[in-house]
Amino acid sequence: MQYTAIVKNDDDWWYGWIEEVPGVNCQEKSHDELLETLRISLIEALEFNKNDAISSAGQGFKEEIIAV
Repeated sequence: MQYTAIVKNDDDWWYGWIEEVPGVNCQEKSHDELLETLRISLIEALEFNKNDAISSAGQGFKEEIIAV
């Protein structure tokens, strides 16, 4: 899957947000570090959201693919 990183350099810091997933944002000293931290944070957020959804559904749920 692909996601969009919105990145900005301000003085000595790089700031970034994942456009499609609210709450995934980071800051780092370099552009490369920022992209890696965003990638790791995105993976963790997606895993957390998946586990939260499964927990909320309880037993007897079904996973379905939705194309956008």
